[in-house]
Amino acid sequence: MHRILKFLTIFLLLAAPAQALGPRDGWIVHDTDKSYTDLVQAVRDAVSEAPIAIVTQASASDGARMQGHTIPGNRVFGLYRNDYARRMLDASVAAGIEAPIRLYVTEEADGTATLSYKTPSHVFAPYAEEGGAALRALADELDAVFEDVARAAVAE
Repeated sequence: MHRILKFLTIFLLLAAPAQALGPRDGWIVHDTDKSYTDLVQAVRDAVSEAPIAIVTQASASDGARMQGHTIPGNRVFGLYRNDYARRMLDASVAAGIEAPIRLYVTEEADGTATLSYKTPSHVFAPYAEEGGAALRALADELDAVFEDVARAAVAE
């Protein structure tokens, strides 16, 4: 019986379709006609023109490739700036766990790529009472920065 359950579990996991990035609470999702490589570069270019910086990057697809596996392109960019961090921490030390705030580039089956992110106001919402007006103001400011970066990155 244990083998049958194990087999069924593996079968269901392999048979389940990949979950698309669609509308989710607090997320902004931009489908594009750009390739994964082009969208990754477009994000870098957009950030270089914005009042924010790429402070972290991680790519599951790069890691998989180094281990001999191929998976769809996947890169997470962590964006922030030191003065944003100081303002955030002045308002709420607990909110510090959320920094840097991330942009997510994913490769789709048709060769295009998607840019997604949680809005900073959504990311900081659990700390709003503690952080008060200062944290809400920072979140609103960062919402505009992330919107500008995303729009520039997905523009043709």
